[in-house]
Amino acid sequence: MQEETARSAIDTFISAFNASDDSYVTSLLSQALTSDVVFWGPLGRSEGITAVERFVLDIRRHPAGTGTMVRCSAVDMPDEWARYQWVFTTPDGGPRLAGTDVVHLRRSLIDQVIVFAGEIEPSAS
Repeated sequence: MQEETARSAIDTFISAFNASDDSYVTSLLSQALTSDVVFWGPLGRSEGITAVERFVLDIRRHPAGTGTMVRCSAVDMPDEWARYQWVFTTPDGGPRLAGTDVVHLRRSLIDQVIVFAGEIEPSAS
């Protein structure tokens, strides 16, 4: 049950990267994250949905074009933390970024996100 809750929150979080329009990003993040979420990203620590929204919008506005973020592993939840792997690919085989996120849930919502991004590399054809 706990893994299903984590998977649902994680998949909603990832859907913000793939929203059909920027105007939907905040709504999707609000369904997945607590209002006081702590985000540990590539540029350090930030707090709140607005901080995460800025990160998501920056990824969505990649210079190579709007890409696609997908969860590419099962959600592993050994204790109160869940982890999963993801990949972001830009159009036409452009740059690809892969990584692992670790999230903590409170009341079925993500209250902490730690992003471990790998190197950007071209996607395999």
